Amino acid sequence: MESIRDLLIDGMGDLYDAEKQLIKALPKMVKAASNQELSQAFENHLDQTRGHAERLEQAFEMLGEKPKGKPCKAMKGLIEEAQETINEDAPEPLLDSAIICAAQKVEHYEIAGYGTLKSWANALGLDGVAGLLEETLEEEKEADEKLTNVAAAVLLESTEAERGAATKAKAEGGLRGRAGRL
Repeated sequence: MESIRDLLIDGMGDLYDAEKQLIKALPKMVKAASNQELSQAFENHLDQTRGHAERLEQAFEMLGEKPKGKPCKAMKGLIEEAQETINEDAPEPLLDSAIICAAQKVEHYEIAGYGTLKSWANALGLDGVAGLLEETLEEEKEADEKLTNVAAAVLLESTEAERGAATKAKAEGGLRGRAGRL
């Protein structure tokens, strides 16, 4: 790499591969989510992610380049971590909360990548490319915000379930203690 343009093309290749990996992984997250709002958020983001890959293809074409992915090791790792989370044996609200965490790690990676690429495109005066990257960046931020909102509801559900289980266990323990004294 010898120029910002080279960095831009390399970064676009990285995110292009990341989006392709995510297109394959999101259906598993849809299926794993027990919370309907979370499942729907993943479905919606799958549709958006397909559009993100298409926008990157357009950006490559604007630069006179063939759309080409560069293996994104970061996304591979984030998806592997998400898959490990999905495979955990945990109560549904707790598992949903963990899945949201994994998904937000993905979103934050993408937000960082698209933000940087947009800055490079702007610095090079590539307004059309920058506009495409900005559009995707805004969708990634919206997806992250949606996950934050769903996380609040899921976390409330999870903590209520935990409090209920603790109260029940405490009550049962108290009854056993009194029964033993009788």
